[in-house]
Amino acid sequence: MPSSSFRILITGGEGFVGRHLVRALQNLPEAPEIIVGTSNGVPPHGDTARSVALDVTDAERVRRVIAAERPTHLFHLAAISTVAVAQKNIRRTWEINFGGTLNIAIGLSEAAPDCRLFYCSSAEVYGVSFQAGKPLDENALLDPISAYGASKAAADILVGQMARHGLRAIRLRPFNHTGPGQSEQFVVPAFASQIVRIERGEQDPVINVGSLSSRRDFLDVRDVVDAYVRAILRFDELPPGCVINVASGNAIRIREILDTFLSLSNKKIDVVENKELLRTS
Repeated sequence: MPSSSFRILITGGEGFVGRHLVRALQNLPEAPEIIVGTSNGVPPHGDTARSVALDVTDAERVRRVIAAERPTHLFHLAAISTVAVAQKNIRRTWEINFGGTLNIAIGLSEAAPDCRLFYCSSAEVYGVSFQAGKPLDENALLDPISAYGASKAAADILVGQMARHGLRAIRLRPFNHTGPGQSEQFVVPAFASQIVRIERGEQDPVINVGSLSSRRDFLDVRDVVDAYVRAILRFDELPPGCVINVASGNAIRIREILDTFLSLSNKKIDVVENKELLRTS
């Protein structure tokens, strides 16, 4: 299918990854039509991407939008994506992360069965499986630790099951990703923003951190969305419901990231562990 015939609906399109994905899609040789689903229908990307109000927890609204827009491809990004926030509001997390995915999958099955669905899952679905200390492939046991990971794993399984019965879908499991525009609720921008405030004299020269001993595979968000775009172009070659890990294969200790940032500052900064920032790893 040539890119000029793409009509791509993105749920959660106003979010961190969504903004980068829209820009990446606009760089395709023949720009596709892009519809950005946002919580309030306000376009977050200027005039180049049309927006539509889309609350994924509203099953009827989801079905109506899909029926009206008739997308050829749908990227499902809408989610509570912060582990700490998800843990504080477990009911809402499941309503959005699992219930929203259920509404999208059923909406497509009923109103646009030929649409290709890209379910953006998470490496958090593997959870305890990482403790084996071995590299994991897409067949590793899903054994999530957090409410976020569990809700994403359940939705991941749902999409895989429905793909066995005709849903045109693949599952993408990205590892940690960061980059321009990410919220301070995530570790890398949290470090960077605190150092900036210290250098500006807006914060005492103390940086609050969680565990620095954890090791994670970090990706640049622009590489992640590049993988998503490649998945669009290769969708028809992939088995229905297949899973693709999106990772660098290299884990880095959180302490190394902080040390790199501190080395770039001319301020003497003390590092203090904050128990409120610690979470099960």
